[in-house]
Amino acid sequence: MKTADLDRIHAFYVGILGFDVVVRMPDALFLSSGGYHHHLAFNTWESRGGSPPPRGTTGLYHVAICYPTRAALGDALKRLVDAGWPLSGVNDHGTHEALYLNDPDGNGLELYWDRPEAEWPQDADGHLTFENASRDLNGMVQELLALGAAENA
Repeated sequence: MKTADLDRIHAFYVGILGFDVVVRMPDALFLSSGGYHHHLAFNTWESRGGSPPPRGTTGLYHVAICYPTRAALGDALKRLVDAGWPLSGVNDHGTHEALYLNDPDGNGLELYWDRPEAEWPQDADGHLTFENASRDLNGMVQELLALGAAENA
C-alpha cells in the first residue's frame, strides 16, 4: 500500500496492532504475523508526504485483517483503546465479528475473527446469510476488551 510516512505507519501497525517487521528499507516496510514472508507491505515510492484520496473517488474500500481467535481480536481492540485510537464502527455479521477503523493514512481497516463455519447463520434453504440487526454491539465490545485483557494477563 502507498503511504505518506513510513515511520507513522510503522508505529501504528507494529506498535499498536502488533505486526512483526520482516524488512525495513528506506522507502518500504514489509510486515508479517506468525513468520510469513509478508502479509502487508507499504512504500513511499510515489506517495511520500501525500494525502489520502478524497471521498467519492474509486480505490480500496478497506483491508480486512483476520485474527485467529476472538481473544486475539480482543487483544488488538485493547491495544487500540490503550493507544486512544478511534474506531469508526463495530459489527457482528453472524459469520464474524468486526472492528472498523482508519490507519494513519486514512486507509480503511476491518479487523475481524471468523466464527466456526458450523455457527454461521443460514436461511431456510441452507444459504449463508449475514446478520446485523439483533446483536448487542456494546456487549460484544466489552467482551472483546475483557478477552484482550485476559490474553495479556
